[in-house]
Formats: sequence, structure tokens, C-alpha cells
Amino acid sequence: MRIIVKINLHLLIIICCIVFMHQPVMARSNPPEKGEMLPDLTLALPANPVHRDYLGLSKGDTFKISEIKAGVVIIEIFSMYCPYCQRDAPNVNSLFNMIEGNSGLKDKIKIIGIGAGNSSFEVDIFRKKYNVLFPLFPDNEFIIHKRVGEVRTPYFIALKINRDGSHKVIYSKLGGIEKADQFLELLLKLSELDKGGGR
Repeated sequence: MRIIVKINLHLLIIICCIVFMHQPVMARSNPPEKGEMLPDLTLALPANPVHRDYLGLSKGDTFKISEIKAGVVIIEIFSMYCPYCQRDAPNVNSLFNMIEGNSGLKDKIKIIGIGAGNSSFEVDIFRKKYNVLFPLFPDNEFIIHKRVGEVRTPYFIALKINRDGSHKVIYSKLGGIEKADQFLELLLKLSELDKGGGR
């Protein structure tokens, strides 16, 4: 009797482990809102050393977005197949160049892109076609996409990262940025980086 109970207990534990391992990714019903913390998003460390250096990362195989060495991280959720993302790509590139060309901001604001439903191959096609210089990451299984509310594209989230490692969403909105200078001014105001805030 004891042997049967032990076998059944072990079988129950194995079944529970199998069920737990096959649970779907927890999805949000809405995008992160201003003032909230960003969900715990993990990405593969870029293979390109220029991108690793840009993000201030050097160790490990993966990283959390909140570990990027910056006061503000701008996240673009895009898709290679999204015509609005394609049309807005030059504006996002202008924003990147504007930040990188400003010695007072280039170490404080970083941009990354996450390709919803896109493979590494598709992300690379987008990168090359639109000459994107900031890091782009594939999300071919829609894991990140589900964690941020299955947003339409392009969707922009700006995250303020404080010196103590805490962070919060300061911008979360669907649609292109259109005018890079106005978008940058808005983020400076929301993050208070122009007042010495952030890292």
C-alpha cells in the first residue's frame, strides 16, 4: 500500500511539473500604463559588440531591459511587415541620430526595437533596408508582445531607469513618432533628464 502511495505521489509530482512547464506565457490584456513598472522582459545579449557597448552590457547570455545603462530606454514594438513601421523608420533613425549627436544625451537615452512575430532573419532584413543602427531583437514567438499587451505596431514605450535600479513607464502609446525633435522634447520633459534626472 505504501509503495502504491509513493508511486502515485511521484506520478502526481511529474504530472504537475509537465503541466507547469507547458503553461502559456502570461499575457497582459492592456499595454503598460504611465507610472507602472515594465513587465519583466528578458532578451538575448546582442551578438554585435557595437550593440552590446551601446547598451552598456557585456556579461551573460541574456539581459533585462531595465539593466540597460541609461536614464531612459525607448522601446519600439515593430513588425517588418507593418507599413506604418516602414514609413516611420526614417523618423526613428532621426531620433537616434539626434540623441547620438548630443554629447549630453547619448549616454542617457538608448533605443531598442523588438520585432513582434519577426525572426532574426526578418529583423535583419528590416535593419538593412532602413539602415537601422540601434539594436533590434526578434520576438518570433510573440513572447515579449504578449507581455506588453499584444499591442498593434508601431508602439512606443519609454522607460525611466533610476540610479537605484528601479524603473517606471513614462510613455506608452500606439503610433509613429512623426517629428523626432518634438518626441525627444516630450521625453526629456517626462523623464526630467534635462533637470539631471535618471542615471
